[in-house]
Amino acid sequence: MPSKIVSETKEKKAAWKKVVLYVLVSIMILIGSGFLYEAIASKLAEQDFPMPGKLVDVASGAYQLHIQRTGQGGPVILLESGSGGISTLWGDIPAQLAPFATVVAYDRAGYAWSGKAATERTGANIVQELHEALDKEGIHGPYILVGHSLGGMYARLFAQTYRDETVGLVLLDARHEDYGREAEPIYAQEPRQAMPSAFMLSLLKHSGIMRLFQDSFLEGVAPPEKRSEFINVIGTADYFDAVEEEFRLIGQTEQALRGQKLGNLPVRIIARGVQPDLTSIGFSKEGSRKLDDIWQACQRKMLNLSTDSKLIVASNSGHNISDDEPELVVRVIRELLASVRPKAEAD
Repeated sequence: MPSKIVSETKEKKAAWKKVVLYVLVSIMILIGSGFLYEAIASKLAEQDFPMPGKLVDVASGAYQLHIQRTGQGGPVILLESGSGGISTLWGDIPAQLAPFATVVAYDRAGYAWSGKAATERTGANIVQELHEALDKEGIHGPYILVGHSLGGMYARLFAQTYRDETVGLVLLDARHEDYGREAEPIYAQEPRQAMPSAFMLSLLKHSGIMRLFQDSFLEGVAPPEKRSEFINVIGTADYFDAVEEEFRLIGQTEQALRGQKLGNLPVRIIARGVQPDLTSIGFSKEGSRKLDDIWQACQRKMLNLSTDSKLIVASNSGHNISDDEPELVVRVIRELLASVRPKAEAD
């Protein structure tokens, strides 16, 4: 009798091992199929999203930056996107400005068509490598910098580093160097959703899960009409790594800008007029309101950057002003261009 029980126990264990093995093999096949599906889908979609500009060697040829140039004449208008933003997200703004001046949109290292950087994603490196790419392409100043959000900090650092080559600055709901430390107590209190790591985002993308469930994953990240571009051009491992590293090293840029004075450089600050609702990502209404109060106060602090600074409120815009009120952005840039051109041409 005992031998029969032992035999049955062994058979059950063997059966369970087979079930577990079958499940593991099935999972591996499913995962492998997802990666294969994503690789094939990405390859097939390449022709739908051709590179609009050209690649330029930087950092002694260590990688290439994608630069798109339109129009001619000066001053040169440089468009610096916010965190995660790529060159095409400026929409029709470059085309509307091109009849009046040279316009340059570009992708920071790791973004879209640009290569992965060989240097840390500090503001200093980002600014220096952009300037190097412009110089190689024969796109020389004077420059008008237009920076959105985090890109506003890089635009300010560019103006500070190359002050003699900069004649104007337009800041689109730009992040201020004091925002992080002033907002930190509120962030610490709020039970907000944690942002997934670059590794997790890369895994979701390359396993095909992000493509299959893009409406869920990209809600609040990209509007429906831009999600195909995000999946096929933007969302790569290099991109997620670059965005994460830029934010991790933001403190160095903040420190470099603290107490910044740009003399009489014309500075135009366009601040959002619509308060964002952060309750969808876990913030309380009160926390969301307090964060916006800090952001708005920081917008007004930037009036101290120059003796020739003006604040314009985009009353119908949220954070992405170039999407919500592109005509306002174009108008402010054109007015600034007209005011600085005589002096720039005289120099």
